Parts: sequence; C-alpha cells; structure tokens
Amino acid sequence: MNPALRHQAFIGLGSNQHRPRLQLQRAIRALDRLPGTSLCKVSSLYRNQAVGPGAQPAYLNAVAALETRLPPIRLLQALHAIERQQGRLRTLQRWIPRTLDLDLLLYDQRQVRSARLTVPHPEMAKRNFVIYPLAEIAPDLVLPDGRSLEEVGLSLPGSGLHTISY
Repeated sequence: MNPALRHQAFIGLGSNQHRPRLQLQRAIRALDRLPGTSLCKVSSLYRNQAVGPGAQPAYLNAVAALETRLPPIRLLQALHAIERQQGRLRTLQRWIPRTLDLDLLLYDQRQVRSARLTVPHPEMAKRNFVIYPLAEIAPDLVLPDGRSLEEVGLSLPGSGLHTISY
C-alpha cells in the first residue's frame, strides 16, 4: 500500500453466540479481505463475562490492527456488512447476545464525533476485554487523549478475563 494513503485502525471483535471462536475466525478473515485493507496483527482470544444486565453466555473477544485506505465511515459500513454476513441483526437494544460485534476502536490519532460514529470508541477505556488485547498487539500505543495503554490498563481489573487459544 502507498504509505501516504494508509491509515491505522484497531477493531474490537466479540461474540457469544453460534460458536463464538468460529465467528471471530471468520470475521478476522473477512477483515483481511476488505478492499484497500491489510490485516497487520490479531490479539489472543479473551474470554470474559458479558457486560450489562441479565444472564447470557460469556463472550470471546479480540482486537485486530489494520492498515486501510478506507475512511472511517466507510470502514464502519464495512464492519457492519461483515456483522450482517455472520447473522448479526442490529437492534436498539443494548447488551444482548450477539453472533458478532465489530467496533471501530481507533483510527490513527483521529477523534471523530458524528451521529453514526464516535472514535475513539467511547467505552473502550472502561473495558478490560478491549484494553488488554489492544495492549498485547500495540503495547506502546498512546490514545488520542494522551494516555498510554499501560496507564489505562492499571485502572482496570484483570480478573474475569482469561486468555485462550484460537
């Protein structure tokens, strides 16, 4: 890729339905096939309890690093298309079981605020299942607000988060 047209993006992946490990493996392959995009790194898988009210199966989560020519909103649209291909039905209800959840966590050092997209992801610094795998693949990364991943990670418990193999 032409370095002048390349952007670094980090994608959070999660699943707790219909064979979550397979869902994440398929999603990773689909990310690598996006136009103008290369998959650079993928974290280990992390098992954790679901966030939010009600009982539901544990999630598997990971983070992927991409280099892409897609602008942020086009990348978000591509992520939603992958989710749909894997059976995700988007509803207004939050914190429900999902076949696949793909979140655009970071896009270069940009801060984006629109009706459809907020980058950095507004909840990422509160979620150990995002920060720990992100730190695994990009340990020296500094967030757009100037905080290091180590600094953010120190405020998050590691309990309840288990690394597993693919």
